[in-house]
Amino acid sequence: MKASTDRTDGLRALRWPLRLTWGGMLAEALVQALWPMLTLLLAVLALLMMGAQDSLGGDLLWGVLVAVGLLFLGTLIFALRRFRIPSQAAALARLDASLPGRPIRALLDDQAIGAGDAASAAVWQAHQKRMAARAAAAKPVKGDLRVSRADPYALRYVALLAFVVALVFGSVWRLGEVTQLTPGGAGGTLASGPVWEGWAEPPRHTGKPTLYLNDLEAGALSLPAGTLITLRLYGELGALTVEETVSGRAGGATSEPAQDFTLRQSGEISIEGPGARAWQITMLPDAAPQIERQGPPEVTALGEMSLPFVARDDYGVEAGEARISLDLASVDRRYGLTIDPDARPEIVVPLPMPITGDRRQFEENLIENFSKHPWANLPVSLELSVLDAAEQQAATEASQLTLPGRRFFDPAAAAVIEMRRDLLWSRANAPRIAQVLRAVVYEPGEELRSDVTVLRLKQLIRRLEIRARFGLDEEVQAEMAEDMWALAIELEEGVLADALARMRRAQDRLNEAMKNGASQAEIAELMDELRRATEDYLEQLQRQQAQEGEGEGQQPQGESMQMTQDDLQRMMDRIQELMEQGRMAEAAEALRQLQELMENMRVTQGQPGEGGNSPGEQAMEGLSETLREQQGLSDQAFRDLQEQFNPGTDAGESDGNEGRNGGQGRGQSHEGQQGQGGQSGEEGAEEGLAGRQQALRDELRRQEGRLPGQGTPEGDAAREALEGAGEAMDRASDALRRDELAEAIDNQAQAMEALREGMRSLGDAMEQEQAEGQPGQGTAEGDRRAEARDPLGREQGGNGANSSDAPLAQGPDDQGRARRLLDEIRRRSGETERPEVERDYLNRLLDRF
Repeated sequence: MKASTDRTDGLRALRWPLRLTWGGMLAEALVQALWPMLTLLLAVLALLMMGAQDSLGGDLLWGVLVAVGLLFLGTLIFALRRFRIPSQAAALARLDASLPGRPIRALLDDQAIGAGDAASAAVWQAHQKRMAARAAAAKPVKGDLRVSRADPYALRYVALLAFVVALVFGSVWRLGEVTQLTPGGAGGTLASGPVWEGWAEPPRHTGKPTLYLNDLEAGALSLPAGTLITLRLYGELGALTVEETVSGRAGGATSEPAQDFTLRQSGEISIEGPGARAWQITMLPDAAPQIERQGPPEVTALGEMSLPFVARDDYGVEAGEARISLDLASVDRRYGLTIDPDARPEIVVPLPMPITGDRRQFEENLIENFSKHPWANLPVSLELSVLDAAEQQAATEASQLTLPGRRFFDPAAAAVIEMRRDLLWSRANAPRIAQVLRAVVYEPGEELRSDVTVLRLKQLIRRLEIRARFGLDEEVQAEMAEDMWALAIELEEGVLADALARMRRAQDRLNEAMKNGASQAEIAELMDELRRATEDYLEQLQRQQAQEGEGEGQQPQGESMQMTQDDLQRMMDRIQELMEQGRMAEAAEALRQLQELMENMRVTQGQPGEGGNSPGEQAMEGLSETLREQQGLSDQAFRDLQEQFNPGTDAGESDGNEGRNGGQGRGQSHEGQQGQGGQSGEEGAEEGLAGRQQALRDELRRQEGRLPGQGTPEGDAAREALEGAGEAMDRASDALRRDELAEAIDNQAQAMEALREGMRSLGDAMEQEQAEGQPGQGTAEGDRRAEARDPLGREQGGNGANSSDAPLAQGPDDQGRARRLLDEIRRRSGETERPEVERDYLNRLLDRF
């Protein structure tokens, strides 16, 4: 009885696995039998949807139909012969074969011998129970749907691919045309192919897809202007007619088999005959492009022009250009310009287009330098124009302006440039130019500082006189203009090797620029030149003092003045500020005072009264302070960013933390409420952040000029790192002005990392200098250091080996370890994700050490 129960339970558990296995076998039989028929069906459907029936007619049509019918009959016979409905026993056998030991067959067996023996019956029951457990774990057997052996050339996949292609590029509606392939269809007039076929292809620049008109129902249809309409009529001539009013051509209905016309206006397209259809076409016009100037051009001190403009078009701008012509009526016709100018073509410059992105609307800058053109610094007429893909053009109104060009402040250079302009204005000016240049070199003053320059001018004069006598062609005119340009550049910039002369020269150029009303960009560039020249002069003066033994406790001779580099930088900052405010008289007076001070100045570097710090130590201290200030700015920007998304997070920040002001100002007010300077609101706070960031950038620029180790790999690495930090600060300042706090924080983090890298490189440079000049080999300082060591060779502090001022890390690389430890503290203090308490502690460590 127990064995019967186990068998029944085991077979009941096989119900669903057995059914699913039978279903898999049925699917296997169908695939094995029907795959040729399905392959043929997909291939025929693909050919019909792609329009293969268009080329069939007459006997060829009947031949193809007979061949397809025979093939279909063959596949049907193949399917009938191969297909067999699987039996229940076959499914059970397949399922049993998938299990170990064939437990299903064992469950269906009966005990043959020993049925009356209790021990034998017990063994049989245990066997049945074990087989029932195995059968209960049976899983459905998947049917084998592979037919690769029967189809070695994969014809089924070829047919499937053709069918998918036909679905994408063909038309399902064309299957209905099969009924017209029989003789006598449509009265015998349209025996083969579709009644008609049509396409609407918009212009490529619109990005619109091609439409198959047979798939479109009659009614309203909107198409871009310039769309190409293609119609093909099949069957007996005259059975179909087309009438349209969208192309603007004359004439009524036509029955030409092939018709192509372009959409020029809104109207109607109608096809009369079998399968008649009509559409009301609305033309979408292609708007003309537009272009606008975005303010006056910006000009640098070297004459490079940047002209902002904005262009737009409904489908995209293809190209553009700027046309510049001489405004002869506005030219001051004096001196060399009184004569009529030589004919010159207008200047045509292509406008920059976006390389990537959308051209439907964009902003760009036309950046060119016309300093060497004959019309430089003369009145011109400027016109910007753009073109779209439909060859529609738009242009700005002609505007009058002075063509930007480089300005020369050196009198001799300005004279040469003016004569060059007269030469390019008209070749007939050559005799007059030679006379003027002879007057320039008659008694050369300080403006012509080099005999070589005077000699070059005289050679140029002789060439002008000879060419003026025998004729001056365009090629020689261009060569001489190029020589005069190179000579003027040499006179303006000079080839002076002496630092003091370069500094005086920079001061003179700046003074001339203020007198001549130079632009802000020119003044800024000349101020940078003065700063560089002053730094070079200071370095030369320091080297001279070191060679003479000054600066080491000796008092300077005479009544010379003592100034630090910071004092000079503050004076130059004051001069630039006055010029930017337009107070030229005060700026000129301040520049005169700077010139007087520089004549008798002395550089106080390494003086005993300043604590005896070396230049490297002073630079390291300055960079450490800059890093702390940058960290404070980054903290404040981060808090402002938090307050943008979570207002009120500044509560409690003025008691024990750094506060929003950052830096060392713990307990300061939050500028979001009311700053100390009376500025309130986020806009004022962000403007203050940008100003502080720019001030910190200027301070770093001054520190770069005083950085020691020039010419060494370590010193060059430190300078490169600080340059990277400065660029990151500039980007952070711009981001703060645009209220992009997240971008500003990223740039500030890059600046801090670059500062740390620069400090590491500077420390390596200082170690290298100490290694090269290491005392201790018989020198007094070496003896003192030897006395300060303990018996193990370790340095002692000021109060013995156990004092608190003893070195932190004993060993040959103690300074390197201490520096790495300090760098790690700075790095961790700059990680804004750390808790505020931990960062407060790290900042206090930096303040102490």
